[in-house]
Amino acid sequence: MESIALWQAGALCGIVCWILVSSYCNVTGALRSLLQPWVAHHVVVGIPLILQIQRFQHRVLDALFSGLSCVVSVPFYTAFLPLLFWSGHGKLARQMTLLMAFCDYMGNCVKDVVSAPRPTCPPVRRVTATKDEEDNAMEYGFSSSHTLNTVCLSGYLLHYVLSYIQSRDALIAYAGFAVVCLLVGLIGLGRIYLGMHSLIDIIGGLIMGLVILAFWLTVHNYVDNFIVSGQNVTYFWTTLSFLLLFAYPTPEFPTPSFEYHTAFNGVALGIVAGVQQTYGQFHHEAVPRIFTPQLPLLAFLGRMLVGIPTILLVKVCSKTLAKWTLPMVSNTLSIPIRSTSYIPALNGSVALKKSDEIKQSGYLQKLFFYGHQQSFDVDTGIRFLQYAGLAWSVVDLVPSLFSLLGL
Repeated sequence: MESIALWQAGALCGIVCWILVSSYCNVTGALRSLLQPWVAHHVVVGIPLILQIQRFQHRVLDALFSGLSCVVSVPFYTAFLPLLFWSGHGKLARQMTLLMAFCDYMGNCVKDVVSAPRPTCPPVRRVTATKDEEDNAMEYGFSSSHTLNTVCLSGYLLHYVLSYIQSRDALIAYAGFAVVCLLVGLIGLGRIYLGMHSLIDIIGGLIMGLVILAFWLTVHNYVDNFIVSGQNVTYFWTTLSFLLLFAYPTPEFPTPSFEYHTAFNGVALGIVAGVQQTYGQFHHEAVPRIFTPQLPLLAFLGRMLVGIPTILLVKVCSKTLAKWTLPMVSNTLSIPIRSTSYIPALNGSVALKKSDEIKQSGYLQKLFFYGHQQSFDVDTGIRFLQYAGLAWSVVDLVPSLFSLLGL
């Protein structure tokens, strides 16, 4: 095996050093004590504005803003990105997947570091039309992930489209920019109208989104070149994914944010590993693209009919396999484990009254101070492997089926 590049070793060592320093110095606690009171104050101050906006309450507006929130939610992108891979736009698909994972990680880190509350309900009316929105309401408020994700993903999509059509017409660029701004504005307004966020959360998400988008537009070509033609890509990304699980900050109280990060962390690993192995077969720039004679709409619909059931089956199989192998490996290595949801038989391995205290927290202590923790939550590993398997099937297994079926 080729020697690991110096920059890769430096990056991984830097993350390990950050984990050690931030744990010993309690960086999360220090930042929270500094930022939480300020953000919480602005959340309270922003409640009258929310109530004024909600005075225009109407079922049509409820449906409009709830629908827009679903369209830019993580589950939507999870369903949309496989179709983008199968449409022939491989570079756009993998860049948007990695950007989504990066946004998800950074946004949820900020949420759990600050641990600022959402607007109080009541007096604010909170509309949660879907199960996904109910789960989102359990997260902390600052900053708005919907706003952040919309800025980054719609902004990058606009950049890709303008580059793809190679148009020098300023009118097209201005029209695209106006559409992106309108979408971001509607999403921000909708999150306030639905009672999910205050103005400070929207502003925070907007600023973070612009910073992350500017950073990504600077590095995206380097990232893509590394994935498709770099050395030790899979080994490096596997190690990076593992370290990011430990580098995630501990919130004041457990929220679903870490679970979302774990899932997209696994998705990023599966995509990177699959693309790196099959780039020359299925993901190079000369592959057929949708709406061309090589890939007409009817053939793309056939891909959907084959691909979607396949990845759902792989997701179930990956979860089942992980639920069987991880406890077995842990028992072989004498590592105490517990499960908060996936394996009911393991729930009794620790006292239930401590489960909320341990879940999602203390990962560094579990790694370096083994005796201070009763067990590991095996659900994290199961979720990670489940989504890694799903993502791998999107870019490796399913395209292989397309090739065999002539799609």
